[in-house]
Amino acid sequence: MRPWIGIIALLCSAGAWAAPKIAVTDLAYEARVEEYIHAVAASHNFQASPYNASGASSYAEFESRNSYIEQSELRKFSGDIKGEILKSRQFQLVQGTPYTSEAKGDVYDVIKRIKAGHFKGADYVLFGTLSDIDFTQDINALDRTNSYSAVLGLAVVADFSLINTRTYEITSAFTAMGEGQDTKLVSSRDVRVSLSRPRVVKEVSKTLGEDVARRLQEQLGGGYQEPGQPALRNNLPRDEAPKILH
Repeated sequence: MRPWIGIIALLCSAGAWAAPKIAVTDLAYEARVEEYIHAVAASHNFQASPYNASGASSYAEFESRNSYIEQSELRKFSGDIKGEILKSRQFQLVQGTPYTSEAKGDVYDVIKRIKAGHFKGADYVLFGTLSDIDFTQDINALDRTNSYSAVLGLAVVADFSLINTRTYEITSAFTAMGEGQDTKLVSSRDVRVSLSRPRVVKEVSKTLGEDVARRLQEQLGGGYQEPGQPALRNNLPRDEAPKILH
């Protein structure tokens, strides 16, 4: 009987400490799209008789400029964010419903998306929005040499909020950044060099995921509270009474 009591107590203890479930969104963004349309329409009036034929042509040009805001999600960088979060072994991941261009709602209205059931089974949603993305490409002379370094760089900055799906409370909020670059040495500034864009994107994704996991641990003290519970205190040791050194 005692072994069974021990097993049941162990199972209850494991259930009490079950990691909360979290859904990670792709990075939401909006961009202004400019459209320019230039069309030429031609018409031809033809008159014919038994003795002669004549005709007249006319042309009309149309120009149109249109500007609108497009909302979507950037799906290049969420994979490493999920991977780094899984490494912490502090919670389980739940796959949410991605935002599509056919969706009529606002990509930034994450509360509405939660209420609509886009993150079923999740205790929390890590909602990320793209703040800035910058590609740079340059060739720099190396001191005391006849060589040059060709550099392709990318930096991505994103804002994140960890939202409780039951209370809609923001448990954590921070800005994270990912950086990466590919560098090659060349003998002349005019040499055509091929730099690896996929390698740069991969490095940015990895460093962004690491920064997100680090920020979460800093703000949550290395753990996550159950939904509806008070915010966790940090894990700093308690102050000790002063000691006199002899």
